[in-house]
Amino acid sequence: MSMSVVELRSKIMEAASEPTAEQVAVFKTAMRHLAGAVAVITTGDGEERTGFTATSVSSFSMEPPTLIVCLNRGSSSWPIVQNHGGFCVNLLSHDQSHVADRFAGRGGAKGTGRYEGASWQKQPSGSLGLSGALVTIDCTLEETIERHSHAILLGRVNAVTARGDAEPLLYWHGAYRLLSNLDRVLTQA
Repeated sequence: MSMSVVELRSKIMEAASEPTAEQVAVFKTAMRHLAGAVAVITTGDGEERTGFTATSVSSFSMEPPTLIVCLNRGSSSWPIVQNHGGFCVNLLSHDQSHVADRFAGRGGAKGTGRYEGASWQKQPSGSLGLSGALVTIDCTLEETIERHSHAILLGRVNAVTARGDAEPLLYWHGAYRLLSNLDRVLTQA
């Protein structure tokens, strides 16, 4: 059964305070329609090293170069990001879904165990960048904004490394996806 945008908006906005389980489910379903690049966010050093998989990554400012990353404050990565003061955004290429799975906690990997099975390079923030990632963007944590269940991390960019010969790994409708028909360009930016 499909809902219109107006019906969906109405369902979400019904409660002025705490959303019902049904409203949360409707919102989650709506967000599954938002395709996003898959990123692994790495942080920490030594035995305090950890990270997480995210699709909530966006540019914030070009002057100075700054990113936004959203992180659930219930995540084991939250206190490490706060203490470490930096992180690295690793935008994954099409052949790195296994890395996304490890950092999402699939298979039970935690902390430093999430880094196994891949090659890493130390970044200026002290975080690790994934060798062969589509892009690595190392950041110093400039500010955190805590709202509801999540924190918005503002990261001032220290260094960027890009690989131009790979397709990005995308997440859409609860699964990893690849771009298709890369030669078809609808508009030029």
